[in-house]
Amino acid sequence: MKTKVFIDGSAGTTGLRIVERLTNRADIELLTLAEERRKDVSARKQAINAADIVFLCLPDDAARESVSLVENPDTVVIDASTAHRTLPDWAYGFPELGESFEKKILASKRIAVPGCHASGFIALVAPLIEAGFLDKGALLTCHSITGYSGGGKGMIKEYEAEARDEKLGAPYQYADRQQHKHLKEMKAIAGLENEPIFCPIVSDFYSGMLVTVPVFKKQLKKGSIDEIKALYAAKYNGEIVKYQDALALETENGGKAGFMSSVEMSGSDTMLVTVDGNEERILLMAAYDNLGKGASGAAIECMNLVMGADRKTGLIVTKK
Repeated sequence: MKTKVFIDGSAGTTGLRIVERLTNRADIELLTLAEERRKDVSARKQAINAADIVFLCLPDDAARESVSLVENPDTVVIDASTAHRTLPDWAYGFPELGESFEKKILASKRIAVPGCHASGFIALVAPLIEAGFLDKGALLTCHSITGYSGGGKGMIKEYEAEARDEKLGAPYQYADRQQHKHLKEMKAIAGLENEPIFCPIVSDFYSGMLVTVPVFKKQLKKGSIDEIKALYAAKYNGEIVKYQDALALETENGGKAGFMSSVEMSGSDTMLVTVDGNEERILLMAAYDNLGKGASGAAIECMNLVMGADRKTGLIVTKK
């Protein structure tokens, strides 16, 4: 029997990518609404409650509204918005963070897809807090460079316009007032007592993301750069999230020594975690696609787990 899936918000960037992934799957029956009924509450409610799994690819308030429409106790909701990521009764959709995360995803009817920037930060910091390498009160900084597709249809149109602002050809730092919507989950899911100083930068390429968290050796309660590498290597050894030594990454991918590209994993649903620097100043880095493991790829992985399918089904686990 096919799993019935409805995507509420299928016209957005994340929704469109999920549609692409599901259209040709033999184990999925995709429930759709005609364009004129896409915003009709009664039509959406009917589709939501007819589905086994519902993806919400909506702004926060609209996502909350959609959840309020659920009456079918068997319907699983996978929400790609910011609305529910830190709520205790929602599972956080990053199973690679540990057994407890995966078990909660499998047991829950409510799953929140991680934010794109937050995914890299949490993947890097949470294991260090859990292992006691960093104190929960650590004061951290996070730099994140993303492709412009992370800004949705409006930003894509702005960047791809024939006559565009010439400033868009250079990297743009934003969220300067330190109120970015991902900060709450970065703090909560990583297990920190303080939000990091966050420096997100959008640049003139379509998709890809590189998140960097610099750490001084003296900030560590214990451990060294080699022990951090060993910790990541033991934790992230799957096909979707994996640790790779920085030097090996440069050699295998034809990179230039001392350089890390923000498009390293563009076109893929995987995340590469690596460490560079020296014994005094350590760089923790995560490279992935903001539309892949940072959005639709993460959502599909959660759906696969709920269905009991191979978690890689429909995902791109090697770079195009």
